[in-house]
Amino acid sequence: MSVTHEKPGRAALHLARAGCLAPSAHNTQPWFFAEEGHDHGFEVHLDGGRRMLLTDPLGREAVIACGAALFNVRIAVRHLGFRPVVDLLPQPGDSAHLARVGFTTHSPCTPEETLLAGAMIHRHTHRGRFGAEPVAQPLLDELHEQARVEGATLQVIDDPEQLELLADLVRTAEDTHRADFGHTVELARRVGPYGVPVEGCRQHPDATRLAGRDYLGLARRYLVPSRGQGGGTGTVAVLSTPYDRRPDWLRAGQALQRMLLYAAAHDVMAAFHTQPLELPELRARLRTGLTAGRHPQVVLRLGHVPQPQTWYTPRRPATQVLVHDDVPVRW
Repeated sequence: MSVTHEKPGRAALHLARAGCLAPSAHNTQPWFFAEEGHDHGFEVHLDGGRRMLLTDPLGREAVIACGAALFNVRIAVRHLGFRPVVDLLPQPGDSAHLARVGFTTHSPCTPEETLLAGAMIHRHTHRGRFGAEPVAQPLLDELHEQARVEGATLQVIDDPEQLELLADLVRTAEDTHRADFGHTVELARRVGPYGVPVEGCRQHPDATRLAGRDYLGLARRYLVPSRGQGGGTGTVAVLSTPYDRRPDWLRAGQALQRMLLYAAAHDVMAAFHTQPLELPELRARLRTGLTAGRHPQVVLRLGHVPQPQTWYTPRRPATQVLVHDDVPVRW
């Protein structure tokens, strides 16, 4: 492929900006996008150089993040007034080429799609305690349906024994990560102006029933008397899929983002606790003990944030992640 210096199309920039707003583990943003000519097609690619090798050795979490970006792209196409047609893994020999999105017939955006598009800029990952107000059951039912539409299952973990099992698995995985020097270094490198804002890491990671990531090493310096008591935990849930192949990771990401945007539109945010999914033996225990054989892809808490988040999670500019389909990509 040869380098070109053409300016990107307006629609492609719009789609890239939307894709950049997707969540990703530790704000790695492991994607780039390619434009086919001027607004003729749009591609989603995995940027393998941005994957965390110790935390995510198989790239599963990175692909899920790209699936979330893909969903944002789909909604952005609908916001332009067109129906998207999506081809997953369009080139079997290129596992990093995750999806191609084309434009088909013109069709006005539905009220729900408008709602999801408007929530993109407001959705953010929360770290720490949620407020006391519970997530309403009707909204949880609606979130379950949002995930189902994309081929995934959102399972609320409210049974005390199951919740205890999940908390133990998260704790075991987090303790394992904290004891691994390489892992702690990899995690610490994600804090700063191009990763997770320092302000977002200052709550103690053990302040809720599910252990959080210890970005700043707070657990080594401070103890939390209420550790494991569940205050501010919110609603605990697991997102799972019937199978565990690359297309399923992409579907999980799309289901996750559809659900997160719908939740954000109703003032509910999410915190993530996927540590046990990064250790095969613990992920297997979670699968047999909680998800009835379905493959767990994301562990999360849902709740109302006590006060508005005052920091900005940096995103790469759309022009930095958007290339032309005839520009070589260096890994």
